[in-house]
Amino acid sequence: MLTPVRRRSLSDSVFEQLRDQIVSGQLGPGTALPPERTLSEMLGVNRGALREALKRLEQAQLVEVQHGGHTLVRDYLASGGLDLLSELLFEPNGEVRLHVAKSVIEMRSALAPDLARLAALRADEREKQAILQIVLRMENADDDLATLQRLAMEFWSAVVEASDNVAYRLAYNTLGRTYGKIFELLTQVLAEELRDLAAYRAIAKAIEKGDTAKAERRASELVQKGGEKMLEVLEALEGLSPKGDRR
Repeated sequence: MLTPVRRRSLSDSVFEQLRDQIVSGQLGPGTALPPERTLSEMLGVNRGALREALKRLEQAQLVEVQHGGHTLVRDYLASGGLDLLSELLFEPNGEVRLHVAKSVIEMRSALAPDLARLAALRADEREKQAILQIVLRMENADDDLATLQRLAMEFWSAVVEASDNVAYRLAYNTLGRTYGKIFELLTQVLAEELRDLAAYRAIAKAIEKGDTAKAERRASELVQKGGEKMLEVLEALEGLSPKGDRR
C-alpha cells in the first residue's frame, strides 16, 4: 500500500546534517559553530529553523550553547544518553556502523538475563499469563520466521514490563528502536534463536514459578545463540570494511 509522503522540515534537515557531522567526528569536541547568521546563510535556511535545530542538538547533549550565543560541539560519548543510540547506528550514506551494532548486541545479551530474573521475582499473575500466551502464539506460528521475530519482540517487551524496572524499560525502548531499523536484516541471522521455542517456554515457566536462577540462566543461553551469530556476521563485514574513525 502507498502512504502519503512526509515532507521533512528545514529544522529536521539542519539537525540531521549537523548531528551526522558531530557523530562522524567531522565536527570534533570543542569546535565552535559559526554564528547563527553565518550558519543560516551557509545552510540556506532561516534563523528560526536553525534555532530549532540547535535546540534539539542541545537537548541531545551534542552541543552546548554558552552565554553570548556561542555554540560549542560536545563530546557526545561523555555527555550523550541512550537516546543517541539509534541515531548512531547508520553512517550518513546509510551504511551500518558496525561497532555500534556490536555494542547493541552486547547490551542485549547483558540485559535479557537480568530482565528475566527480575520478571521471575516480581511478575504478577496477569503478567505471567501474558508471557505464556505469547509463547503459545510462537508455537502456533508454523515456523514463520518473520512472525516469530515479531512475537519474540513482544515476548521480551512483556518480560520488561514484568521486571517492573523503569530504567530497563527505557533502555529496552531504545534497543527496540535501534533493532527495528535493521529488523528485516536480522531475521535469518536470528533463525536458530527464534526457533528455540523450548527455551522461550522454559523462561516463561521459570517466571511463572518465580524461579529467578532458572529464568536468568535460560534467558542468557537463548540470547547468546542469536548474539553469537550476529557478532559473527558483523565481524565478517568488519573484515571487509576499511578501518575508519570509530566514533
